[in-house]
Amino acid sequence: MALGKYTRVDNRRSSSSYCSTVTIAVFVALCLVGVWMMTSSSVVPVQNVDVSQENKSEVKEQVVENNNEVKEQAYENVDEVKEQEKKDSNTSQFEDNPGDLPEDATKGDTNDTPSQSESDSNSQENQEQKQDENVEQKTGEKESSVEETKSEDNESDQETDRSKTDGGDNDSGEQKSDTDESEKKTDSEENSADNKSEEKVDGEIEEKVNQDDNDGSGDSSNDKKDESQTKDQSPSEVFPSGAQSELLNETSTQNGAFSTQAAESKNEKESQGSSKQQTSYSWKMCNVTAGSDYIPCLDNLQAIKRLSSTKHYEHRERHCPENPPTCLVAIPKGYRKPIEWPTSREKIWYYNVPHTKLAEVKGHQNWVKVSGEYLTFPGGGTQFKHGALHYIDFIQESVPDVAWGKRSRVILDVGCGVASFGGYLFDRDVLAMSLAPKDEHEAQVQFALERGIPAISAVMGTTRLPFPSRVFDIVHCARCRVPWHIEGGKLLLELNRLLRPGGFFVWSATPVYQKIPDDVAIWKAMSALLKSMCWELISINKDTLNGVGVATYRKPMSNECYEKRSQNDPPMCADSDDSNAAWYVPLQTCMHKIPIDSAERGSQWPEEWPARLVKTPYWLLSSQVGVYGKSAPEDFALDNKHWKRVVTKSYLSGIGIDWSTVRSVMDMRAIYGGFAAALKDLNVWVMNVVSVDAPDTLPIIYERGLFGIYHDWCESFSTYPRSYDLLHSDHLFSRIKKRCNLVALVAEVDRILRPGGKLIVRDDVETINEVESMVRAMQWEVRLTYSKDNEGLLCVQKSMWRPSKLETVSYAIA
Repeated sequence: MALGKYTRVDNRRSSSSYCSTVTIAVFVALCLVGVWMMTSSSVVPVQNVDVSQENKSEVKEQVVENNNEVKEQAYENVDEVKEQEKKDSNTSQFEDNPGDLPEDATKGDTNDTPSQSESDSNSQENQEQKQDENVEQKTGEKESSVEETKSEDNESDQETDRSKTDGGDNDSGEQKSDTDESEKKTDSEENSADNKSEEKVDGEIEEKVNQDDNDGSGDSSNDKKDESQTKDQSPSEVFPSGAQSELLNETSTQNGAFSTQAAESKNEKESQGSSKQQTSYSWKMCNVTAGSDYIPCLDNLQAIKRLSSTKHYEHRERHCPENPPTCLVAIPKGYRKPIEWPTSREKIWYYNVPHTKLAEVKGHQNWVKVSGEYLTFPGGGTQFKHGALHYIDFIQESVPDVAWGKRSRVILDVGCGVASFGGYLFDRDVLAMSLAPKDEHEAQVQFALERGIPAISAVMGTTRLPFPSRVFDIVHCARCRVPWHIEGGKLLLELNRLLRPGGFFVWSATPVYQKIPDDVAIWKAMSALLKSMCWELISINKDTLNGVGVATYRKPMSNECYEKRSQNDPPMCADSDDSNAAWYVPLQTCMHKIPIDSAERGSQWPEEWPARLVKTPYWLLSSQVGVYGKSAPEDFALDNKHWKRVVTKSYLSGIGIDWSTVRSVMDMRAIYGGFAAALKDLNVWVMNVVSVDAPDTLPIIYERGLFGIYHDWCESFSTYPRSYDLLHSDHLFSRIKKRCNLVALVAEVDRILRPGGKLIVRDDVETINEVESMVRAMQWEVRLTYSKDNEGLLCVQKSMWRPSKLETVSYAIA
C-alpha cells in the first residue's frame, strides 16, 4: 500500500511505521462502517434496523488517541468520497434500473432456484466479500487523494516514498491527472445538482423519494443513513417507487432531513401490526360444485335459482355474492405449465382444461379436437372451417376500408366460441375483445384463455356490457346466435352504443346467405332494423371456400340521417342519458346521437396504428385537469414516459422475469394505459382494468389502440381460474382495503393467476407487508421485495400448493 506524507504544522515527516498504524486504523474503521452500511439497509420493506454506534465510537476514540489530526484528514476524505457516490447515484435517482436492486433482491426464472435460507446466506456472504473489496479499493483511492493534496515542496518526497513502497509500479503522474479530473467532475456535478434542486423537470414523472435539504450539513444521522443505503444498493440505485406519486400525491413523504416522532411511532405501530398478521392467514380450499372452474359471480347458484326468468339469459349474467369468497380454487389434477405462445394457439394440454363436450359437438367444424394428451385447434370455426386467416383476408378483400392493423385496430367479437378469429387477428396487428357466455358447451372462453387469446365470460342479456361508448373500430358476429332483431333491436342498439362512428359491423350468419324460411325472415327483420338505425350496407359477399356469406355495415358519422327519418324508431336517447355509463346499467331501446363538436370524442377517427398508441387524443384539452392534477395532455404524456422508463429499466430486466413465458397480462389498475403501451413490442396482450370508483380513463385506452374493461375489485372478475400469466397492481390494494376485504381480493388474485404466474405490486409499505404475508401463507415464492420512503415493490410467483382443509361455499353448491 502506498503511504503518503502527512504534515500539518511542524512539516516533519512521520515514520513509516506510524503511518502504517494510522492507515490500518482507518482501514478497520472503514470496514466497520461498511458492515454497518450493509446491515442497515435491507431489501425487505418492513425491516428498519437501528444500527448501534458503539463500534463506530470505539474506532473514533482509537484514531483520536493515535493522531487526532490524521483522523480529521481521513474522515474529510471519506465524506468527500461518500458525497461523490451520492451525487453519482442521484443522477439517475428517478428511473427504474436493473441496478436499482441489491443482487439478492431478485430471482431469475429458473427451476434450479436454491432454498430461501441458502439464497439469503449466500447473498449475504457475497455482499460482505464485495464490501471488503470496495473498502480496500476506496481506501487506496482516499490515500491517493490525500497524497495529491500536499504542497509542491513535498511532492518529490511523496513520489519517492510511493516508489519505494510499491516497487515503482504506480504512475503518480497518471494518478494525479485522474484525481484532478475527478475533482473537476465533482465540482461540475455539485453545480448541476444545485440547479436541478431548484428546477422541476417538465415532461417527466419522477419516482418520489425523500431527500435532505441542501443546508450544507453533511453530519446529520439521516444524511449518513441515506448515503449508506445508496452505497449498499450500488451507485446506480433508483427505487422503482409508487408510480406517479410526484403528480398524484398518492403518498405523503417528508422533505426535511428529520422525521417526526408522530410519524416514527405511527410507522412502527403499523409495522408491528403487520408483523402480527403474518401468522394469522390460514387458507382453505373452496368446496363448490364448479370445482376448478369456479367463477364466484357467475356460479352463485342460490341467486340464479331465485331468478324469476331466464328468458334474456339472466342466469348467465353476473350475480356476485354479498361476501366474496376467501378460499382458494382447486387446480385440475394433472395440470401442467401452459404451452407457450404461439404454439398454444394450435394446441393446449388436455388436463389443463379437461373438457371434451365441445370437441364432441363442434369437432366436425374444426373448433377443437382431442389428440392424445392435447386439445388441438385447427383454426376453424362454424363460419370458417378452412381456417381463420383465409376468412380474415376475405373480409379485407370484400371491404378494403377495413384495413386490418391500420384503420381497424380494436374489435369486439361477440359469441366468439374458442376465439380462433381473435387468435389469428394478432397476425394482422389487431386486438379482439372476445366474449361468450359460460354455457352448456363448456369452457369456450376457458379454451381461448388457455390458448393465450383475450376473452371474457359475458352475455348480451339485460344490462350494458362493461365498456365505454364509441370505442370499438369493428363489431364482429360470426353465427353468434344473438337475436339482434327482437324487442325493438335492444341488443343491436347496444352494439350501436359500443361502435365508433364510422365503424363497421361484420355479420357472418346464416340469414345472410341461406334461404330457409327462418333465415329469410330474420334477414328481412334485420335489414329493416339496420336501415332505421341509419347503418349503411357496404358489402354482401360469399366466401366460396367456406360456403358462407358476410354482410358489412357502417355506422354513420353524423346525425343527418337520424334527422331525416320519417319515424323516430328506434327513438333517440334523452340528452341526460350517459352513453358511457356501463356498470350494471340496464339496456335501453334507444340510440345516442353522433358527436358533432370537433373537440368531442367520436367526432373523428383515431390516427392509424401504431401512431395512435403514443399520440395524445385530440379530445384531451389543456383546460381539462388530468388524473395527476396537471393538464390532461401533459398528464397523458407524463404517464406514457413514466411507464416506458419503469418497464424498460426495471420490469424487462431488473426483477428476474422471463418474458418469453408471459402471454396474458392484466393491469389491475390502469389509468392511461401507459404500462400496456410500454409492452407493445412483446408477444403479450394486456387487459387494462379501470376501477368503477376511479376516473373514467378507459376511453383514452381504447383511443390508443389498446383495450380494457370496467370492474369493481370488491367483486370477482368475469374470467375462468388460471387465466393470466402476470398481474400488475399499482396502488390498488391500499385503495381496495379501505372499502372491501383485502383477503378476498388476494384470493381472487390467486384464482385468476396461473401456477407459476407472477404478481407485481407497487404500493405503500404497510400494504406490501400485508399482501406479502398472505401470499407467503399460500407458499408463493417471493422473488423480490423492496422499499424506500414508505413505498414498496413486491414481485411474487404463484405455487402449485393447495390447502388440505375445505371451506364449503353454500351459495355455490347445487
